[in-house]
Amino acid sequence: MAHVSESKKACAVNPLKMSQPLGASYAFMGLQSCMPVMHGSQGCTSFGLVLLVRHFKEAIPLQTTAMNEVTTILGGYENIEKAILNIRQRAKPQLIALCSTGLTETKGDDVEAYIALARQKHPELADTEIAYVSTPDYVGAFQDGWAHAVTALMKHLPEAGRPTVAGRVAVLPGAHLTPGDLEELREIIESFGLTPLIAPDVSGSLDGHIPDDWLGTTLGGTPLPELKALGTAEHCLALGEQMREAAETLQARCGVPFTLFDRLTGLTATDALMQRLSELSGRPVPAKWRRQRSQLVDAMLDGHFHFGNKRVALGAEPDLLWDAGSFLAEMGVELSVCVTTTQSPVLARMPANEVVIGDLEDLELAAKAAGCDVLITHAHGRQASERLGLPLFRLGIPMFDRIGNAHICHVGYRGTRNFVYELGNLFIDLIHPHHADDWPLPALSLAAAQGQVAAAMPGVAHVPAQIPRARPADAAV
Repeated sequence: MAHVSESKKACAVNPLKMSQPLGASYAFMGLQSCMPVMHGSQGCTSFGLVLLVRHFKEAIPLQTTAMNEVTTILGGYENIEKAILNIRQRAKPQLIALCSTGLTETKGDDVEAYIALARQKHPELADTEIAYVSTPDYVGAFQDGWAHAVTALMKHLPEAGRPTVAGRVAVLPGAHLTPGDLEELREIIESFGLTPLIAPDVSGSLDGHIPDDWLGTTLGGTPLPELKALGTAEHCLALGEQMREAAETLQARCGVPFTLFDRLTGLTATDALMQRLSELSGRPVPAKWRRQRSQLVDAMLDGHFHFGNKRVALGAEPDLLWDAGSFLAEMGVELSVCVTTTQSPVLARMPANEVVIGDLEDLELAAKAAGCDVLITHAHGRQASERLGLPLFRLGIPMFDRIGNAHICHVGYRGTRNFVYELGNLFIDLIHPHHADDWPLPALSLAAAQGQVAAAMPGVAHVPAQIPRARPADAAV
């Protein structure tokens, strides 16, 4: 059990966390033909847009209601009305998804009432779904925004009362899972003869593909008909503790039972997933996954020599912290420093002495005091890595100084094996190769050496210019 504490500094220094509106917008980007909209100032949207563009290296659809000083004071109805009508006319999305920001939350805009009034005044909006989620950026963090957005979708879009479809499984992934992770999970679920409905599915929209035609909305993801059909699933798989509320909402609305997997990285975690899928499908685990399980066991055997007793400083969102940290502890790594962004039930279960809700300055100072070997966090940890002279293993969003971020996979047997190899090779690079010069004799100046020899042997006039190094004991054999 870990002690969970919160940093009491007056301000964040080199922040680790990202805001709720950004997390909600990211969730909406996993829906097909959707236009995410931040209800706030243009600066809020621009910041999130630039961050996601730099991480994924893709065009990101994200709009704003462009609030200014006057509209903030008087209320944002007109801005929301204009934004919805303009987006519908120009981009023609099937879904417009709004999330609030700290600016409009402080003002207290009743956005749901604004949307109802806009629909009443403009009957042409009947062909467009409009969703809204409250995500003030002065509380919570990135994964909270994602979780609240998915919960809001579960409250309004799945249709209750429809008959269950055999073999259909609803999948609610957390924000910590990459598009590459979701592609792997889709392949695993389909191999059991099941049909997954993944919502949101960023593997369809942010996987780095080039479409045939340019669209102003998202280029893939969960289609609106699939969102409405989530209630027809036989079972729901919630991936990450952050998805518990969304799964409970779907169960309450449509009666779909669920199983929560708090992590999917590691041998025991993947075994649990395979066993549950086997039970749901009535099929044995395919030979393909049995083979990959054997490969993972071998990788763990090869890697544990390099993981054992390494001291790591880990900074990430709670579900990613739990996912990666639990597996590292299973490999023999000491989680000397754990820093996260927001509260979560998984934090107290971390295999560490303490988890701090703080920033990257907290991570840096604690890593220095603990004598850590490696920093593990996103790309904003690079300055701390340079100052401490420690290698940085990049994990999470954003990673703007690397390419291929959408295809990173650390779940399942294959993904866990990748994780072992990537981090294991980094640990191997820390090993200092042994050479003869690693154990030099104490340095003596030539004058000091001559003086010692002259004092001990007065009749000797010549001293070698260089003192020979000691040879191994068996050199004379």
